[in-house]
Amino acid sequence: MKFTSKTAIITGAASGIGRATTHALIERDIGVVAAVDRNEIIRGLAKETNDKVGREIAIPFVGDVTCDNFRKEVFAEIKERFGAVHICIPAAGITRDALAVRRNKDTGEVETYSREQLEEVFKINLVAPILWAMDSVASLAEYRFSRGKKRWTPEEGMQGAIVFIGSVSSAGNKGQISYAAAKAGLEGAQATLSKEAIFYGVRCSIIHPGFTDTPMVRSLGDDYIEKNILPFTQLRRLLRPDEVADAICFMLTNSAVSGSVWVDAGWHPAAG
Repeated sequence: MKFTSKTAIITGAASGIGRATTHALIERDIGVVAAVDRNEIIRGLAKETNDKVGREIAIPFVGDVTCDNFRKEVFAEIKERFGAVHICIPAAGITRDALAVRRNKDTGEVETYSREQLEEVFKINLVAPILWAMDSVASLAEYRFSRGKKRWTPEEGMQGAIVFIGSVSSAGNKGQISYAAAKAGLEGAQATLSKEAIFYGVRCSIIHPGFTDTPMVRSLGDDYIEKNILPFTQLRRLLRPDEVADAICFMLTNSAVSGSVWVDAGWHPAAG
């Protein structure tokens, strides 16, 4: 699939993997990118990009990706101005790391991971990506129907693609009960949506990055990274966001790549 004249939506576009992927698509001549983020900084980044490119290529949207009304507003504006959404990378995410069950070694009191944090992580890392992805497929389905097209045929070429942002933590990782479960859940969503979305010529895949040099990972602290991440990573460093973005672009353009791709820098967690 070629990027020229295509429209993409990327959430979490102001930083980390989302920002790197936005830049990567622009470098590969994407038609338009809807850059979605809750941080107002996305407006300045979009203007800076547009000034550099010399045209309106990055369209900023500021809001909560978990809000149904906000999501619908984004799709409505994109539809009105540019037509169908061909590419969706729902990259917005958070972590709320803590042990699932923690016992105070002095008092013996036991505390379990809070329902509030569990639902917060699921809402942003699992539910929201699925909703954004489904609306992207829906936009192409509507576009095709308006032009009298029914079931997609290979002769048409690929019409669109979705890449979910999974994680190596989906295989299980100490202290990440909510994050790991959410990312594992995306695997089921990807496997299901890929079987349905191909009816409209849309591929659906998932990438599982290792620990990447993003604000979310840096928030764990240098001490944690040095002791619990780097020693178990073959490259002995964090991945760069542009490396993950490059892998995402490969997944988008190569129609033979389906299912999941692990971009983990050889990370293997310690047992226990």
